[in-house]
Parts: sequence; C-alpha cells; structure tokens
Amino acid sequence: MENKMFCYQCQETAGCKGCTVSGVCGKTPELANVQDLLIYVTKGLSEVTTTLRKQNVEVSSEVNHLVVMNLFTTITNANFDNEVFYQRIIDTLMIKESLLANVSDRSNLHEAALWSATTKEALDAKASFVGVLATENEDVRSLRELILYGVKGLAAYVKHANELNYDSEDINAFIQKALAATLDDSLSSNDLVALTLEAGKYGVDGMALLDTANTSTYGNPEITKVNIGVGTNPGILISGHDLRDLEQLLEQTQGTGVDVYTHSEMLPAHYYPEFKKYSNFVGNYGNAWWKQKEEFESFNGPILMTTNCIVPPKDSYKARVFTTGMAGFAGCSHIEKDENGKKDFTAIIEMAKKCPAPTQIEEGEIVGGFAHNQVLALADQVVEAVKSGAIKKFFVMAGCDGRQKSREYYTDFAKALPKDTVIMTAGCAKYKYNKLNLGDINGIPRVLDAGQCNDSYSLAVIALKLKEVFGLEDINELPIAFNIAWYEQKAVIVLLALLHLGVKNIHLGPTLPAFLSPNVANVLVENFGIAGIGTVEDDIKLFLE
Repeated sequence: MENKMFCYQCQETAGCKGCTVSGVCGKTPELANVQDLLIYVTKGLSEVTTTLRKQNVEVSSEVNHLVVMNLFTTITNANFDNEVFYQRIIDTLMIKESLLANVSDRSNLHEAALWSATTKEALDAKASFVGVLATENEDVRSLRELILYGVKGLAAYVKHANELNYDSEDINAFIQKALAATLDDSLSSNDLVALTLEAGKYGVDGMALLDTANTSTYGNPEITKVNIGVGTNPGILISGHDLRDLEQLLEQTQGTGVDVYTHSEMLPAHYYPEFKKYSNFVGNYGNAWWKQKEEFESFNGPILMTTNCIVPPKDSYKARVFTTGMAGFAGCSHIEKDENGKKDFTAIIEMAKKCPAPTQIEEGEIVGGFAHNQVLALADQVVEAVKSGAIKKFFVMAGCDGRQKSREYYTDFAKALPKDTVIMTAGCAKYKYNKLNLGDINGIPRVLDAGQCNDSYSLAVIALKLKEVFGLEDINELPIAFNIAWYEQKAVIVLLALLHLGVKNIHLGPTLPAFLSPNVANVLVENFGIAGIGTVEDDIKLFLE
C-alpha cells in the first residue's frame, strides 16, 4: 500500500520505522507533506543564499531569520496549522525568486533552487515527490536526515537567541550551507559524515550564543526552590521554551490579580534572577509536555504555548489554548508580535480573570538552577567531594521525556543509582526523577537541574571545566557517564555537539533513532561508542565498571 506520508524524525515514530498513515504526534498526511515541501523550498533558498555568499553577496538577516523560522516550525509538536505552512512556502518562494536575480551562474543550481509555484494545487502536487523517501540510497538518506534534524535543532536555539536580539552570521551561513548540501548528489557518504560532525561544532556555537543571550538578559540561573502547588487566584499557564514571551506576559499581568505558572520546559525560568521580581510568578504546574491533556484540563485557566511541545488539544479546553511564535494549531487563537516586537496578551489575561483558580494536583517544592555559573561557583565543594570519594560518579541524564512506557526505565535508573552518584540534567527528561527524594551528598543535591533542553550547553561547560580542574587530557577520563533520553530534533543537535566535544560511549534511548541506517549507526558505534539502553541493572553495572 502506498504511504500517505512518511516521517521518522521523532523517537516515537510508528514501530520505530516511520509514520506512514498519520503521525504519532497527531499530524495528518496533508500536514506532513506540506511540511516536507516547506523544507524542500527552504533547501532551494539555502542553495541560492550559499551561492550568493560565494559571490561575496551579503545575505540579509531577514532571509536568515526566515530559514531559521521555517526549520523551527517543522520541529515535532510545534505547529499543526496547515495554512501556516502553505503561506510560509509561498513567502519562501517569493524571496528566493527575488534573490535568484543576483545569481550570476545558475547552471549548478538544483531543481529545488529553481522551482516556483503560486497555487495550492501546484504545491500539493509537488509535495508528494519531495519527502524523505525521495532519496533512494538508504545511507545517503540517513545522513541527509541526520544533518537536517541537527540543523532543525540548531535553528531552534538560534531563534530563541534572535528573540533577545542575538544572532550569528557564521551559524546562519552554516545552516544554509548544510541544507544546500542535502541536495547535492555528488557528495559521498564520507562527505556527509564530515558535514554531520561540522554540524556538531556549530551546535556548540549555537548553544553558547543562546546561553549568552539568556544570561545577559535575565542573569545567571541560581539555586531556586520552585513551588508545585497552587494559589487561590486565577492563573495563566505558559508552556514551551520562549523566555521573551514569559517576560512580556509577566509585565502585562502585574496588578491584574492573575498568577502565572510555568509548565514543562518553562520550569527553569524560575531560576533566572530577573523573573524573581514578579510577585505573581508563583510556581510550576504539572510535568512534561506529554501529560498536558490532563494537566491543561485541570488547570482551569488559559494556556499560552510559546514554541514546540503542543499536543493536539481536546475540545474541552481547546478554547483556552493560545499559541504564539512557532507554535500553532488550527482553531486556537494565535498571537503575533507587532512591528516593535511586542505581543498583546490582553485576551489571555481577560479570559483568566473569568476562570476558576487551578485545581491542585500536587504539592511541595523542587530545586533547580544548577547551570554552569552556579555549579562552577560550587567547584571547590564538588572537587573536594570527588577527591574524598563522597561522589563516585556523575550521570548526565539530559534530554527529553515522552509517552512510551519504556521511558519508566529512567525513573528506575535514577532510583537504582548508588547514593554516591549525582545526576546532571537538562530538558524535560528530568520529570522522570526530579520529584524523587534522592537526597544530597555533603549538601550537593543528587539531581542538578541545569535548565531547559536549550541549556544543555551548561552540562558541556561543567564537564570541560572539571576536565581542566583535574588536569585531564581527555574528557572521557572524567567520572561522568552519559545516559540520555531523546525525543525530537533539539536532542539531535545536542548529541552532535557532544560528539564534536569528543564525548564517547553515550547511551541513547529508549530506542535508537529510526533514521539511522544500519551502516550509519555502525559508524557512530565504531567511532564514538554510541549505544542503546538495556536493563537498569545491567546498565548501571556497565557504567560503574
């Protein structure tokens, strides 16, 4: 039977092979195909911009930002609104046509760079021919998709930095060069492997750019206790990742009698000093993204989805869901920024005033804020604990959470770790163990939460600093093991960044990516020691050897 679609960019893809009828995430075949077409025309635009750079023609920031937004919009669980993608395709084609006039020689351009269309019918007709399976060679396809998913994750980091007025021409140029390269049939598998590793280098740069943007704007995260209960005021729940959206929401809710709660990956916003001045910024509600159907129901008030991690909402609360930025879902109100970059959240605030307070689903506090600046401030204490034997090993358990029952492995793994070990985490994977009572070691909590998946850079900085402190030549000599859960494309760029930094023997689960062909997987195994997960007991024994 002919596939209605084909997508295998996330960990939960059907049968760990690919979604062919509809997406496990909830996207329809039409949406999957139009997303494929947006990626195709963005590759074409990127080939044009890469050619222009070779001619020493400057590419505008507006074009750079368009490419970044196109990539980010197609990340898993970001946007489910078909019409958004049709419009972005038309906008991209129009901009590409205007830039083509500056290309002195078009003979080496691929069809994606030259193709144009203006009608929805023409777009739909083209979409069925440009998806993942258009690359017939399995290994070339695997490497092209690995590169694509890496730059999608990188684009997410860049977009967040852009929102805070930070940018990098070098990173933008690489993203476009990498996209253009996935059109080039002359490139060998070795060429694509080299490009994949280069993506890791720019992944480090992109995470550093965002780290600078966040800390320069909101201060360095600090150790913070976050309330997970609720108050008596009506509330607004903000989810996703975008700190600038949160800042504007907090500014506009001051004095309204409406409290603001974070959800999922927005939890680490509580660690930033700048946000602590808002008296109505009261706590975190719920858990990781995949539990939102139950938690959005019981929250009672409106929800603002700022980026990816939206699950198709239930009719019972859909009218309370607002989207902004990259997020979108047909039928939900979408809030755009004005020409000055401001967003008007009046409609959300007015709705919140009419809603009952959130229903309490848990109580207590969780502790976080262990980004690199805070951990390095504790460096003497950490080093002493290692030298004395109080801390035998660190486990980096960053990454993503998800729906599959197999992910309970990470809760069981955390519980089973010896009490002389410490977990370093970032991303929503932490919800598998950040509410467990795992205690501390000489005052150092056994779970050190550095922040969002966007903050995985902190874990790399900490590892490199420890390498320096202990006078080691190789980062792999540190008492650090990597047992990482992945779900979507930001986890892919984090993985490539770690490989660039020389980290080996990373365990990745709960399954290895479906987009890795056997031969490509073997390259990662043989050169970097990439492995999957086994049983908790066997893996802990292996890690502690």
